[in-house]
Amino acid sequence: ARPGRRRASVYLAIALSGASALGAEVVWTRVLSLLLGATVYTFSILLAVFLTGIAFGSWAGSRAARGRNPAVALGLCQLALVAAIAWTALMLGRSVPFWPVNPLLSASPWLTFQIDLARALWSLLPATVLWGASFPLALGAAAAPGEDPSRLVGRIYAANTAGAIVGALAFSLVLIPWIGTQGAQRVLLVLAAAGAAVMLVPALRGAVSATGLGAAALATVLLVVWVAPVPAELIAYGRRIMVDSGRSDILYTGEGINSSIAISRAHDGAMQFHVSGKIEASTYPTDMRLQRLLGHMPALLHPNPRSVLIVGFGAGVTAGSFVTYPGIQRIAICEIEPLIPPTATRYFGAQNYEVMRDPRTQIFYDDARHFIRTTSEKFDIITSDPIHPWVKGSASLYSKEYFELVRRHLNPGGIVTQWVPLYETSAAAVQSEIATFAAVFPGATIWANELAGGGYDVFLMGENTPAPIDLDAVDARLHSPAYQRVARSLADIGVHSAADLFGVYAGRAQDLAPWLDHAEINRDANLRLQYLAGMAVNVHDRLGIFKQIISYRHFPADLFVGSPERVRELAAAIQKH
Repeated sequence: ARPGRRRASVYLAIALSGASALGAEVVWTRVLSLLLGATVYTFSILLAVFLTGIAFGSWAGSRAARGRNPAVALGLCQLALVAAIAWTALMLGRSVPFWPVNPLLSASPWLTFQIDLARALWSLLPATVLWGASFPLALGAAAAPGEDPSRLVGRIYAANTAGAIVGALAFSLVLIPWIGTQGAQRVLLVLAAAGAAVMLVPALRGAVSATGLGAAALATVLLVVWVAPVPAELIAYGRRIMVDSGRSDILYTGEGINSSIAISRAHDGAMQFHVSGKIEASTYPTDMRLQRLLGHMPALLHPNPRSVLIVGFGAGVTAGSFVTYPGIQRIAICEIEPLIPPTATRYFGAQNYEVMRDPRTQIFYDDARHFIRTTSEKFDIITSDPIHPWVKGSASLYSKEYFELVRRHLNPGGIVTQWVPLYETSAAAVQSEIATFAAVFPGATIWANELAGGGYDVFLMGENTPAPIDLDAVDARLHSPAYQRVARSLADIGVHSAADLFGVYAGRAQDLAPWLDHAEINRDANLRLQYLAGMAVNVHDRLGIFKQIISYRHFPADLFVGSPERVRELAAAIQKH
């Protein structure tokens, strides 16, 4: 009787459905990427589940839309969405992360994909089917005899898309950083309930209908209150939750605009910094050694470092290494997650020398690629310790174009260091990382970080104008009064001399030429590395990869210069490592 008013209700309902659908995709991808690992394959699996559910729901909804009252059917579909969203919240918060399944038992990506697909289908499919059914039901509810169907479809599609855009932006940029994924899922329930009310309240009248709607509203309120937060163990341990849960006490969790972070204290007292389900930094000797060497080695080799750029704040230990240098005048830090620096400063201030509060420090909350590309500033040192290359998007910080960009922003004599993990990766991925770096810095050197006598991770060092390493000059610096803080910082990680510092030498890229001969060069046009590394998240071959690298190592007499005594001391240290 009132098609104009009825259509307005349909447009509003389908817009709310679009907002909740894309909002849910943002929220649930955020949570499930913790559990499954944020690889390109995880994103593909989740997208496939969403599209499969929408396709099946559309098929079912197109048949239901031919019924006697598609408007009521649309309202009931949105009401069922309330239950389906609650189901997913239950699975993600209380069930799926705690399944007695250890996905790390197999190194086969095919078996891992099967487990991940099963968990995604079990959690997400009901809601996606109902979102798929909503669109044809909205068409049926808004259709009028003799109407141009293309115009109707266009209007319904426009309302749904507008809602989807608002939902995607609101949940990713506002709601998750503001109220977290728990609060965001509560908003999803409210949106679905509002869509149901828009359609059912005008269509259903009478005492029985009012009672039913009241009961549905009460049930929605109870479900909103009942939604559980993301388990702290999931934020901390991610894919390894069944292996590592209980090994430390979680002191803090937070959900930022880009990442979820956690701080934990291991039972032996070590502090650990977690980002998106991975331990990215800690106070364990192995991690402290790597984090400080990434800063100290280039700073001691550069004749007069004044300005440095650090890509990724992490626990702040690498950036804090530069605080100890009297000649450093500017410490620029790129960090994409605003939640990280203040949290890391709170728990790791002693280890990072309160670098965030140092007057020389300026933090840019920006993507590193964007910052480096748009700044005109050049630096004496650029050091990069990004998240693992198998994490979707991080391969852009390992690409040839990125390294070329970095080189252009080095002052004459500038030095760059780049972290490369040997664990949770494959030889092909490591070859790609080293070969890509060496394509821009042909004189690149490789430096090892040991754990239990074997390689744990390495870092690469490149220079604008490669020069021999003067052992006598470095020792003189370490023993000068002006470098007392530097010496103490290095002594904390067991480095007391130039031989200790450079004894972790693992080779040069040019010596690895036979090993790198067929390596994939990671380029912006294909980001091949994230596909290689994403296949190897369950591979544990760090010892084998390290042995392959050092099998090409020999003492480079042209790289290290100094007194015969210091050169012999260094050669012995390298042989020991």
